[in-house]
Amino acid sequence: MKTSSSKRLRRVPRVALLIETTRTYTRETLAGVRRYVAEHGPWSTFIELRALDSAPPPWLRQWDGDGILTRTFTPEMSALIEETGVPAVEIRSTTHAGNRPFVGVDNAHIGQSVAEHFYERGYRQFAVYSLRTESYFEERVRNFITLVQSWECPCSELPETSSEGVADWEASQARLLRWIQGLSKPVGIFAANDQLGVRLLDACQRANIAVPEEVAVVGVENEEMLCSFATPPLTSVQFDGKAHGYAAAELLDRLMHGKAPPKRPILLPPKGIVVRRSSDGLAITDKLVAHAARLIRENAASGLNVDDLCRKLNASRSTLDRRMKAALKRSPKEEISRIRFREVERLLTETDLTIDAIADQTGFAHSHYLHAAFKQAHGQTPGAFRRKLG
Repeated sequence: MKTSSSKRLRRVPRVALLIETTRTYTRETLAGVRRYVAEHGPWSTFIELRALDSAPPPWLRQWDGDGILTRTFTPEMSALIEETGVPAVEIRSTTHAGNRPFVGVDNAHIGQSVAEHFYERGYRQFAVYSLRTESYFEERVRNFITLVQSWECPCSELPETSSEGVADWEASQARLLRWIQGLSKPVGIFAANDQLGVRLLDACQRANIAVPEEVAVVGVENEEMLCSFATPPLTSVQFDGKAHGYAAAELLDRLMHGKAPPKRPILLPPKGIVVRRSSDGLAITDKLVAHAARLIRENAASGLNVDDLCRKLNASRSTLDRRMKAALKRSPKEEISRIRFREVERLLTETDLTIDAIADQTGFAHSHYLHAAFKQAHGQTPGAFRRKLG
């Protein structure tokens, strides 16, 4: 075993980055490391494309380096890092961290922020779809459950014992669906990670359970591909990967210069909640308004108007107007407009469709009408909105 205390730090230190490159968060973490090196380097970095299940790199045993930043998944990997004898910082979890100092997200803060997100939208029934594979998953949901129970609100939990997928997808989804169907609604469900959030939304879609009118879902990590691929797109807690990477690199730099490690883990709060359609509504206990909100969500882009909505609901315009304003603080016309423009913004952001095609897909008789209405609502034309994106 090499001993770093007997070595002098090279003018350009050699640092191994044992960080998987397959996820949004970890790529942002590497960007944070890159920023620190740009400001305080240079470093000679050893990096390779890695996945969650990548084996330890063979060269690590003979590597003559100065420091390691690692996301460690196995005891074998942890032992190999210890054998190098060089300063190392763990940035995944404390489970396989050994004696390495840890930099990561404040999971207690995550649970609190998700609970408050639901509560502020009127939810008083809560549930957790949890994982019991890592301590940090337990920390997230424990704080969520404790907080909602302090509000004297019920909270159901469905735990999973594996994060590696399921042996029988259909049986697993059937079990999940039975749990969702048994929950009092409207309910806000906290998924311990985005994978579980996507599974929740799939189960709701199969059973024709309205999201977010009956079930609202929030995941964790804001893995963009998963969140945007879900139906509807998944709201998620966003980690501040760049801040994590920067803090970890800064700590490793201190360790490589002989400074003592911190006595406690360095925990950073999440960046915030990226609100998407899985939780962008309000808890609606008025069944007429809940039905109206669902019809608007499903039909606003097809040219639905208030008279159409009233006929579908067999309700008078005055009754629907009064009850929607009481529940949503918006009239039926305002809610139709909000949902229609939300779809316009999505198509402007996520597609290369022409303005004419977007107008056709969102219920505007002509692109001139979309242009005028969008400018009145947003203070800019659809084209200007799209150009600002990128």
